[in-house]
Amino acid sequence: MKLPFMFYRFRPATMADLPMLVRWRQEPEVLRWWGEWELPEAELEAHLADPAMAMWIVEHVEPGRPPRPFAFAQDYDCHAWDPHPFSHLPPGSRGMDQYIGEPDMLGRGHGSAFLREQCERLFEAGVPAIGTDPHPDNARAIRAYEKAGFRITSGPVDTGWGRAILMENWAGT
Repeated sequence: MKLPFMFYRFRPATMADLPMLVRWRQEPEVLRWWGEWELPEAELEAHLADPAMAMWIVEHVEPGRPPRPFAFAQDYDCHAWDPHPFSHLPPGSRGMDQYIGEPDMLGRGHGSAFLREQCERLFEAGVPAIGTDPHPDNARAIRAYEKAGFRITSGPVDTGWGRAILMENWAGT
C-alpha cells in the first residue's frame, strides 16, 4: 500500500551542494564503496551541466517537517561512454548509482525505497531499462537493488570503474 504522501523528493544537485557531498563522501560507509573524493570543483560543474548525466540530492519527506537531504543518486545515458558494461541495453536506457550519505539513515529501508521511486520516475519518462553495478562485496547495496526490482545479470566482472556485479531493471517487469 502506497501512503498518501511522498517519502522522497529528488532535486537536481547544484554547486551549492558541494560541501554536503564532500562531507558525505568522507563517511566511512560511502568511502568504503566510492573511494576518496577525486572530483575537482570544475569537473563537478561539468558533470552537472552534462546532458548525459543527471545528479540528484534525495530528500526524505515527512509531514510537518522540512525535507531532509540524506542521499545522492545519479542516472546517466549508458551509451554516452564507450565501452560501458550496459551498452547492450536498448537506446534510452540509463545507468544508476547512489549512496546514502547520512549514517543514521542506513539500515532503515530508505535505499530500496528511494531506488524504487527513482526507477518508477525513469520508467514513467520512457526509459526501457536501468543498469547498476555495485561492488560484489557490497551486500547491502545488492539487497537494496534487488528489493527495488533489479536482478543480477552478470558478475563479478571488471569494468572501467572497478569490480562489479551487473544488475538490470526493465520497465514492465
